[in-house]
Amino acid sequence: MGLSLVQSRALMGLAAPAVTVEVHLANGLPSFTLVGLADVEVKEARERVRSALQNSGLEFPHNQRITVNLAPADLPKDSGRFDLPIALGILAASGQIDGARLAGWEFAGELSLSGELRPVRGALATAVALHQGGVDAKLVLPPGSAEEAALVPGMAVYRARHLLDVVAQFLPAGTPPPAEVEGWSRVPPAERSQAPAYPDLADVKGQAAARRALEIAAAGAHSLLMMGPPGTGKSMLAQRFAGLLPPMNVGEALQSAAIASLGGSFKLQAWGVRPTRSPHHTASAVALVGGGSPPRPGEISLAHEGVLFLDELPEFPRAALEALREPLESGHITISRAAQRAEFPARFQLIAAMNPCPCGYLGSRIKPCRCTPDQVARYQGKLSGPLLDRIDLHIEVAALPADELLAAPPGEATAAVRARCAAARERALARQGVPNQALHGQAIDAHVRLDDAARPFLHTAATRLGWSARATHRALKVARTIADLAGSELTTTAHVAEAVQYRRALRSAA
Repeated sequence: MGLSLVQSRALMGLAAPAVTVEVHLANGLPSFTLVGLADVEVKEARERVRSALQNSGLEFPHNQRITVNLAPADLPKDSGRFDLPIALGILAASGQIDGARLAGWEFAGELSLSGELRPVRGALATAVALHQGGVDAKLVLPPGSAEEAALVPGMAVYRARHLLDVVAQFLPAGTPPPAEVEGWSRVPPAERSQAPAYPDLADVKGQAAARRALEIAAAGAHSLLMMGPPGTGKSMLAQRFAGLLPPMNVGEALQSAAIASLGGSFKLQAWGVRPTRSPHHTASAVALVGGGSPPRPGEISLAHEGVLFLDELPEFPRAALEALREPLESGHITISRAAQRAEFPARFQLIAAMNPCPCGYLGSRIKPCRCTPDQVARYQGKLSGPLLDRIDLHIEVAALPADELLAAPPGEATAAVRARCAAARERALARQGVPNQALHGQAIDAHVRLDDAARPFLHTAATRLGWSARATHRALKVARTIADLAGSELTTTAHVAEAVQYRRALRSAA
């Protein structure tokens, strides 16, 4: 009889709870039993592990009763990440490797039938959880996954290409060492390459008002809705917005990359690049906010620390849009299912675009509109007042005549605009510790600093436009950002007047 313990990690959202793989070999009717609330993918590990051991020239104890327990038993486990620790547990229990030497190591990896190791989802999330929990363990991962985990500062990560590469490191004392193992190596700490590259705002000609709104949104972390006829550059502006945001620090980059790793979409060349997610308007509420069993991150979490661009906003399902209301306020999303509950960060900047009417040409100088007032009202009415209240800036993007477009010089480059946005955000952070968009309650009164003339002006505007309290507060925060861009200590009437103009594009937004 033999008993061995191998350490691994499960995934529950961004958490990575410890899992102990217990393997027991006993005499009796030959069998291979896997217990511990394992999903179908995990139970299939029995066949992968059996073939991998035999095809690697290792002994599989086919004449014994094999019991594998994934503890704790009440924690759901999924994916093929437990293939490698199960194989090592069988080898340790049968005496082919030294089980005592496995202490202080953690393993994850999917096995092919030949013994090759394949990448696993969520490797970076696992390394981040280990680092944040202060766990001093060495992590063994397949190629692709190991490079992700090495992005975490101070993490000891080893890469193994084949099961035999791992086995060679834990042979019993006195066993002749194998030939040089080429697939085993420690992954050096990752170094950040050159500054991230984004599309340049200089590509956008004209549209001074829209460019100004983008600058304000980037400086204060505000959400933005652009309305205008098709072909006016709304999508072009949105795709260049991420380049106006300040560079991510290591903590932000790690959290953003960890979420992408959970979704299986992280690429090393995207390290430190603020994501821009552009889901199609047929996306469901679950696709946007996350869900499933086990819960997976949605588009709002994959856009964490970046941009969520929703083109053709009224065409999204009503339920999907309404599901955005709470994350826009809180910056996180909690997904509750019968089996488990997961919380994902969702601190994104919403950039939305829409046509003013079904045909798209309401108010256009280029082409007449064919829509009736009722059609326009129904189209704009697809967006609820509570959702529009949560979008700070509403602007119109007008169509440029061909002669103006061709004669217009290139716009101001992204680098110059980003410098102004970064300076304004630094002023806000030095004053209150958070961007202006994150101000709430008494912090608004304390930090907006309205002068004596601006207060009655805002009161009159809010009364005439029928604003809610939320809309009034959001106009105040936008005005504070405009003041920061101007380098003003006080928020003046001019700053408030400009902020008021950014909430009048839609009647229903009032």
